[in-house]
Amino acid sequence: MSNKALMLTAIAAAFTATGATVASAESAVKCYGISMAGKNGCAAGPGTTCAGTSKVDYQGNAWTLAKEGTCESAMPTLADGTMVELPEGKMGSLMALERDLPMEG
Repeated sequence: MSNKALMLTAIAAAFTATGATVASAESAVKCYGISMAGKNGCAAGPGTTCAGTSKVDYQGNAWTLAKEGTCESAMPTLADGTMVELPEGKMGSLMALERDLPMEG
């Protein structure tokens, strides 16, 4: 294989790898109300400051990345492929929820 062909193959492989990473990131959404206390993503709602600062399980204004299309269910799938079984009556949401917020005081 010539140097030119080898270089083109390496460039193509780099673009393919980068494309897969971008596609994976694009297929994840912020899913509110599914994270355990201290396991949320950054920029949660009032009562939290950043990643890992949620105070209660399933805090409605705290989010975790979930695979697109699974958030608004009773068994969302996290971006890493882990399935989360929510307690009966709870579902994830694409928007912040007003349930399970930490007590102020």
